[in-house]
Amino acid sequence: MDILFSSVKELVSLAETQNKPISEIMIEQEVLLTRRSREEIIAQMERNLTVMEQAVEQGLKGVKSTSGLTGGDAVLLQQYIASGKSLSGDLILDAVSKAVATNEVNAAMGMICATPTAGAAGIVPGTLFAVKNKLNPTREQMINYLFTSGAFGFVVANNASISGAAGGCQAETGSAASMAAAAIVEMAGGTPQQSAEAFSIVMKNMLGLVCDPVAGLVEVPCVKRNAMGAAKALVGADMALAGVVSRIPTDEVIEAMHRIGQTMPSALRETAKGGLAATPTGKALEAEIFGKDKSARDTVKS
Repeated sequence: MDILFSSVKELVSLAETQNKPISEIMIEQEVLLTRRSREEIIAQMERNLTVMEQAVEQGLKGVKSTSGLTGGDAVLLQQYIASGKSLSGDLILDAVSKAVATNEVNAAMGMICATPTAGAAGIVPGTLFAVKNKLNPTREQMINYLFTSGAFGFVVANNASISGAAGGCQAETGSAASMAAAAIVEMAGGTPQQSAEAFSIVMKNMLGLVCDPVAGLVEVPCVKRNAMGAAKALVGADMALAGVVSRIPTDEVIEAMHRIGQTMPSALRETAKGGLAATPTGKALEAEIFGKDKSARDTVKS
């Protein structure tokens, strides 16, 4: 199989030596991998962008999940921003609210774009549509944001894992937040190496995060983890743009995440048998939603 890069080191090297943004390297990689035209690949990514945009808009209007566990928090956050009382800053909270909005739509069985998974689908679009208001990107630049995110996601998926069942939530929201941080850096005018630094900074601070969905549903604590992932993505991007570097190279951080996931107990990898899912309230919520029929829960999960 012909590929241009399989590691972040190779990705950054290609971008630097060819004087191209990471997004362009990813587009070229997709052409090689899929044997489709550049135009087809970009058109597909634009469709993904449209789905993300629609999910954010839907979530900000207010949605509720069938289980009743999640919904409405994106609206509350926007109302809080409008109050002028926010402490962490309007940009961060806007990203948080839009990440939450996307995941609330997912929980309500709406259409989202997995980035890289459904459970972590809020972070990349949440940050994108928040920084859009500050950086004023063109539609093309927004599409490129997704290709940059995808380039780093490609490396993670092929060298570690993006699955909560395989690697815990560090592999899902951890990867998504790190991907978003890298993309924010490129959109803000940072270098390919700074994108890699941002990815590393964020991923290092998501290591060990378990996957413990209450009642086996991608709602609690998943939605709020997307919120925090969006905030970390923005802070990590700012740190990299300020010149802060990771002492551990990006590919080694990814490998560390992979090893941690492999040693994580199965109860903490999407089985709903440990962590928050195993708390008294977590178990009570499961019983309330599914009663004693655990097969119903398993059907929903599958």
